[in-house]
Amino acid sequence: MLRLYNTLTRKKEDFQTLEPNIVRLYVCGVTVYADAHVGHAMSALVFDIIRRYLEYRGYNVRHVMNYTDVDDKIISRANQLGEDPLKLSQRYIEDYAENLADLNVLPATSYPQVSKTMPLIIKFIEGLIEKGYAYAADNGDVYFRVTRDEDYGKLSGRKLDDMQAGARIEVGEAKEHPMDFALWKAAKPGEIFWESPWGKGRPGWHIECSAMAMKYLGETFDLHAGGMDLQFPHHENEIAQSEGSTGKLFAKYWIHSEFLKIDDVTMSKSKGNFFTFRDLKEQGYSPLAMRYLLLSVPYRKQLNFTFDGLQGAESTVERLRNFRSLVRNAKPAGGNPNSSEGASSPAGDAVEKALADFETAMDDDFNTAAALASIHDLVREINTILATDLLQADDQIAVLNAISKFDSVLGIFGREDSEIIDDEIEALIAERQEARHRRDFARSDEIRDLLVEKGIVLEDTKDGVRWKRK
Repeated sequence: MLRLYNTLTRKKEDFQTLEPNIVRLYVCGVTVYADAHVGHAMSALVFDIIRRYLEYRGYNVRHVMNYTDVDDKIISRANQLGEDPLKLSQRYIEDYAENLADLNVLPATSYPQVSKTMPLIIKFIEGLIEKGYAYAADNGDVYFRVTRDEDYGKLSGRKLDDMQAGARIEVGEAKEHPMDFALWKAAKPGEIFWESPWGKGRPGWHIECSAMAMKYLGETFDLHAGGMDLQFPHHENEIAQSEGSTGKLFAKYWIHSEFLKIDDVTMSKSKGNFFTFRDLKEQGYSPLAMRYLLLSVPYRKQLNFTFDGLQGAESTVERLRNFRSLVRNAKPAGGNPNSSEGASSPAGDAVEKALADFETAMDDDFNTAAALASIHDLVREINTILATDLLQADDQIAVLNAISKFDSVLGIFGREDSEIIDDEIEALIAERQEARHRRDFARSDEIRDLLVEKGIVLEDTKDGVRWKRK
């Protein structure tokens, strides 16, 4: 049984979905105004692993990750660069998507954007005003009335009276209470805006996620995830406005990943101790090594990111890839001589134990550190066997299948050098056809030989070229 730590209840709970075999997962994405850094990578990988393991366990996961493309920081950066805010944010969205693909992060089911959800956001705010949970101020702002929510603070464990102490209403704000938060902000001169019943403006940060989550996942869904820094005020405010609007539970489980440390200091842009994904790639570090390092500690513990650690991860990933190649290329000894008697083999036992340990680790709140340890245990066992004896053919297949299962969740082995994907095959076949059309038979034969070397057999038919794997 999968158990996860629920921030809302502050304990580990059995994972029970609202609908059989379906998980509706919302992950707070990035505010796109600058290059993605390793903290963004950490968050993306944590929730990629969670999604992958849920699918490994047989769930159909509807995974929604938003992009905040309308925000104070975006507007400020766009003004500095003399660029349209939405064009700037779209550029960084495309850049971030490339980063995720490099990190082997699976695409989400949906990627909603704030700028494309505006009518729904405005309607959401209107509903909160009608129910007395929100009010429009004279200056064109709209605020959520926190005193209307008796459970405000239930996610973070904070009490409103304690939060009020020391809080103050800033100049230009028209709040009833210092902790009231903006649902709609009146546009300042020169800012991007949308028309609304309260005048020209744009949404506050928190309302966007409630609107987008409900649009794609419904009024109540299974799992809401994000970084620890979003627990308060962002997620707290999401709960207040969502449950105020519907009168229903917003999300059943809440998962928060810990902060990242850089050389033993918590990463922060204000401290200047952060590295962008682009920085690391330009220094020659592979995305698989970054992925391995970021998964080497459980998501609720702080990882201390160092270049020594990243270099160690690079070496470890290379060893794992070499192990897979070693097993695949090993000359098998034939079938398992004990298989007809139902007896097991040392290699088969090692595979069975590694898979069981892997699932036990992941069932315990997605413990990637222990899951990685189970893989290394299998590597040691099989290397010992290979050093003294030939691997049985059945065991060779079992080990490779186990690696495939591990990697369907962790995604750290990458493609083998000998592997070739369908799109690449089709592109080479098209190039071969063009070469034949030019009567460049040398190039045509060269491409055929390359495909044969990669295990691809071509068949020229009257209907065109067909191919299959050996």
